[in-house]
Amino acid sequence: MSNKYRTHNCNELRKEHVNNNAVLSGWVNKKRDHGNLLFIDLRDNYGVTQCIIEKENSHFKQLEKTQLETVVRIEGKVVNRSEETINKEIASGEIEVVIQNFKVLGTCKELPLPVFSDQEYAEDIRLKYRFLDLRRKKIHENIILRSKVISFIRNEMGKLGFLEFQTPILTSSSPEGARDFLVPSRLNPGKFYALPQAPQQFKQLIMVSGFDKYFQVAPCFRDEDARADRSPGEFYQLDLEMSFVEQEDVFNVVEKLMVNTFKEFSKKKLLFDKFPRITYKEAMLKYGSDKPDLRNPLIINDITEIFSREDVKFEIFKKLVKSGSRVRCIVTKNTKDKPRSFFDNIDKWAKEQGASGLAYFTFEKDEIISGKGPVGKFFSSESLEEIMKLTGADIGDSIFLACSKQQELEKITSLARTKIAKDLDLIDDNIFAFCWVVDYPMFEKDEVTNKIEFSHNPFSMPQGEIDQINFDKPLDILAFQYDIVCNGIELSSGAIRNHIPELMYKLFSIAGYDKAVVDEKFSGMINALSYGAPPHGGIAPGIDRIVMLLANEKNIREVTMFPMNQNAQDLMMNAPSEVNEKQLKELSISLKTKK
Repeated sequence: MSNKYRTHNCNELRKEHVNNNAVLSGWVNKKRDHGNLLFIDLRDNYGVTQCIIEKENSHFKQLEKTQLETVVRIEGKVVNRSEETINKEIASGEIEVVIQNFKVLGTCKELPLPVFSDQEYAEDIRLKYRFLDLRRKKIHENIILRSKVISFIRNEMGKLGFLEFQTPILTSSSPEGARDFLVPSRLNPGKFYALPQAPQQFKQLIMVSGFDKYFQVAPCFRDEDARADRSPGEFYQLDLEMSFVEQEDVFNVVEKLMVNTFKEFSKKKLLFDKFPRITYKEAMLKYGSDKPDLRNPLIINDITEIFSREDVKFEIFKKLVKSGSRVRCIVTKNTKDKPRSFFDNIDKWAKEQGASGLAYFTFEKDEIISGKGPVGKFFSSESLEEIMKLTGADIGDSIFLACSKQQELEKITSLARTKIAKDLDLIDDNIFAFCWVVDYPMFEKDEVTNKIEFSHNPFSMPQGEIDQINFDKPLDILAFQYDIVCNGIELSSGAIRNHIPELMYKLFSIAGYDKAVVDEKFSGMINALSYGAPPHGGIAPGIDRIVMLLANEKNIREVTMFPMNQNAQDLMMNAPSEVNEKQLKELSISLKTKK
């Protein structure tokens, strides 16, 4: 349906419209002056149409002077492009519009950044002029993709029997997790609301209220530092909760949703339609991380036992092993012909990461098996054969070794696994590899204080029959706690919830919280669970991270419409900002000035 601004959008005209008159409105994207002929690419939300005007036209000079990004209305006749000027890159590339009339609808000042190209530009300028940045093709398409993904997910959740409910934005401060954003209450002087870090307690209360399947595309607020995969301040998650479910029921719902969403919006291959389940313990051993990138075929092996052998003379590692360190290694297949510089560069890189380096050698066989490389001479033929058995290595493969205390060892081997795979070009970027990480420990011991603490989510249900759990060995208790990971990026944590108040008191007491503290800090939740709560569980995958993966972006700001900078500042709207005395007085707040 046309109006005075347009009969068609800038992606609509085709060969069948030739000889028709058309009215288009949009932004001047590009101009090319050929002397007697001026070409203008007109852009709107939908695409680009090439328009042309001849020098004889009375509007030629005005259009020639028109600044890029000026908003104009163009009337003209649709004509065929000549064969050699057809542009197959755009949908309207077979036609062009000969301009008869034009009118400026919105003038444009000198541009602080180019709009017609997607070249890298200073982030502070991009964020200050985000409304211009969002006109650029790639980020404009990312934001449209985001909208489509959210609509698709909402539709899929409805098909899966979920109802969408909104939970409060003004709520109480949470004693656990990240820092809250606080909002002063005018009607309750001296008291504060908090913006929700997640609707965690509310979604559990929805289950206690007798609703069976809830979801929400929920805004969440955390006063955290920015990272490439995390926005400072606010983010959105697909929050969902289900009653009368076990872990596997949550997995089935989320797998269906992820498979359908990723197949709908990406041409990349899904490595698994049924996502592998990897225990936390196995993930930390094989990948050095609980966020494993399964596109990477390299596996970490523990070979500490080798260093108790008499025929291994690698004394530095042997001494460290005796003092409690462990040895882990990464085998690279068929790398015997790699130059010495390849191995030395990996060792040098490891030292730059703060490790003591990575020892290495290559398995060779003449009459007997030997190790070629700086430390190969310290291993007998028999010990090398044993290493090959433990790691699945073959003659011609190489091995990188690290020795340290477990936490440091996990960190360096995880980083090395990624670095080596990238250097050997082993990671296929055209794949999405999802997995579940399961069986998280309920508790962990603080290395400094030796105090037992919750390792993850304190509201998770411990595994096993309650009357058979050995509470005297808390570090052995596993939780029904799970993470969903894709390509090394954690999309979400979830859990089957602890819905039994007595059990909650027991678990919190192990972590040093007495009953009175639990009643005070979690009064709403404990109270609700005391009135007939169903077994329930859920998860909340990050919308921003899902779209980031689908858009093939490395930074979350590329898929967020109006993000803040690294210092949690909105440069466009100048937030946070100071407020006047009158507002502070109404809120019963006085500010201390820093000396």
